Amino acid sequence: MIRRIAVAVCVCLFSLGAGAQSFTLEQVLSAPFSSALQASPQGGRFLWIANQQGRRNIWVAEASGSAYTVHRVTSDDADDGVDVGDIAWTPDGEKIVYVRGGDFEFPEKPSPNPALLPAGIEQEIWIVSVHGGDARKLAAGRAPVVSPDGTMIAFLANDQIWTLDLRDASAKPVQLFHGRGDLESLSWSPDGKYLAFASRRGDHGFVGVYSFGEQSLRYLDPSTEIDVDPVWSPDSRSIAFVRIPPDTSGIDFKPRREAQPWSIVVADVKTGEGRTIWSAHKGQGSVFHATESERQIFWSAGGQVVFPWEGTGWVHLYSVASSGGDATELTPGEFEVDYVAFSKDRKTLVYSSNQDDIDRRHLWQVAADGGSPRALTHGEGLEMIPVVAPDGTVAVLRSDVHVPIRPAVVGAGGELKDLAPQLVPADFPGAKLVTPQQVIFSAADGMRIHGQLFLPASASDGKKHPALVFFHGGSRRQMLLGWHYMDYYSNAYGMNQYLASLGYVVLSVNYRSGIGYGLNFREALNYGAAGASEFNDVQGAGLYLRGRPDVDGAKIGVWGGSYGGYLTALALARASDMFAAGVDFHGVHDWNLELENWQPKYNPDADQQAARLAWESSPLASVKTWRSPVLLIQGDDDRNVQFSQTVRLAAALRAQGTPFEEHVFPDEIHGFLLERSWITAYTLEADFFRRYLMAGR
Repeated sequence: MIRRIAVAVCVCLFSLGAGAQSFTLEQVLSAPFSSALQASPQGGRFLWIANQQGRRNIWVAEASGSAYTVHRVTSDDADDGVDVGDIAWTPDGEKIVYVRGGDFEFPEKPSPNPALLPAGIEQEIWIVSVHGGDARKLAAGRAPVVSPDGTMIAFLANDQIWTLDLRDASAKPVQLFHGRGDLESLSWSPDGKYLAFASRRGDHGFVGVYSFGEQSLRYLDPSTEIDVDPVWSPDSRSIAFVRIPPDTSGIDFKPRREAQPWSIVVADVKTGEGRTIWSAHKGQGSVFHATESERQIFWSAGGQVVFPWEGTGWVHLYSVASSGGDATELTPGEFEVDYVAFSKDRKTLVYSSNQDDIDRRHLWQVAADGGSPRALTHGEGLEMIPVVAPDGTVAVLRSDVHVPIRPAVVGAGGELKDLAPQLVPADFPGAKLVTPQQVIFSAADGMRIHGQLFLPASASDGKKHPALVFFHGGSRRQMLLGWHYMDYYSNAYGMNQYLASLGYVVLSVNYRSGIGYGLNFREALNYGAAGASEFNDVQGAGLYLRGRPDVDGAKIGVWGGSYGGYLTALALARASDMFAAGVDFHGVHDWNLELENWQPKYNPDADQQAARLAWESSPLASVKTWRSPVLLIQGDDDRNVQFSQTVRLAAALRAQGTPFEEHVFPDEIHGFLLERSWITAYTLEADFFRRYLMAGR
């Protein structure tokens, strides 16, 4: 049975369930999602991007005594799917350079156009005054960086590096040189005489430096390894970078706990000669694992190079003298460091971590040259993605159970002051949201798994309620006890709150191969294409809900997107007796197909045993035992998971008569760019579960 769903759907679902629903889906997703927080290089200003129901704009908060005044500096007023990012300040803090359009996850690919705009969308660099007004288009391109004197930008376009003079409104872009490879990580030297960059070339990669005075190009200590993340010394004479041996272990999406150890190299800019100042040990920590920060290494004023390492099995910060030697651990303990900010004087690091609160995030501070870390924030909220102003003021993106992520400044005692609370709509139902509970349950093989439990208002009425299991994507993600810091998962948190308001018991699962719980959890044995060991967590979640007295064990559904869609499909294919229905957003259904997306040279015939295991780890391998109905949702311009994954699954389900429904968004990408795409998809999901899990209630 196939039921095709029309695009025009009713988005008002007050009567969907038996729960005490008191808000709409539109309302719970109406608060702005904030990102790209930055401090001005001069003065007491902060900027960020606010996505208000699909309208993406740059906002600025400016210190005025002990308070801040807030204003919008760009004027995009449509839910048109045009993204904004790659923001850079001019050195005087008076202007903002930014990119409008394009896919910031896959910038090398054509700009998506989910709104089907007849003229299409171009990726362009713009500049605007910090006070607002008309923005001026500078050039087609991306990733702009402003020179230290503010006279020029360097940027990427057409797979090359270009420059543009900001002093002349009629100036045209000039190609800096003819380079090879995938170019990234543009970085001006502090004295403005050089531009560093990384050039990825498949199984190897270089760090290069262009000299403006000599008009010459040099690659630093080129090798057969992959060099990334260049950072300048304060005196502009040297560059430190990460050197990673190429991965020869075969396919992606499998555990990788050990490798040839990575290292940190410091190279002389004028001669190009490099020396290794530190190397990871063999075994644990030998695989380079980055933090979630844009930059991975920092060069302190005291001559220390700070970097992340998993030598203890947890992501921590270490420092080593730029001349070489033993590394000093800066952040000891059983927790993960994720976002790191550096003070302008290069002396202090502010970072977010889950220290002492493993399913939340808080801020900490430590000297770059060593010392005891100091907690800056604590409590039941989440503080993530810090920035440090020139005067030492710390700002952060924060969220909690009730209100999504938004910018705030951190007081001396750890108190948080929101910069723009007025942006939250008056009818946003934050006070009506339930507080998710931390739960820890056993997977089928005994591994302890963390999750968040959303209980409906009717949970204590003595009745059994339908339940839903949610799996996040990634899989390198961790859902938290509050609104998430990534827009995709912020939407998912809002949806789980909405489903709880409809009367469902909702369990959000942090399954193995996700982040937050250490190296061995993330690199879980036999996960993904190497055996699908996460299915143990799927079974454990179902058994946990079946064992609850407030859950109807015959009415348990499952949903998720991307990697979560993979686990949703795996749950339905292998355990239709446990999961009565599911909603699969752009899930992976055949690992051998997905591996081609990330490894273009992947050849399943090269290692037939690994390819067979990848197939056996795929939902399509078990489709014959799939009986439960499913709703399939995907955009057909998906760059993360091929649309053919859904095409193939739909064909298999259709052939064997398994009930399924489908909804396709033409020209939409993986993480939907249109707010109305999310509203439509989640509305269809709620209606689907109502029909299959709420019938008769």
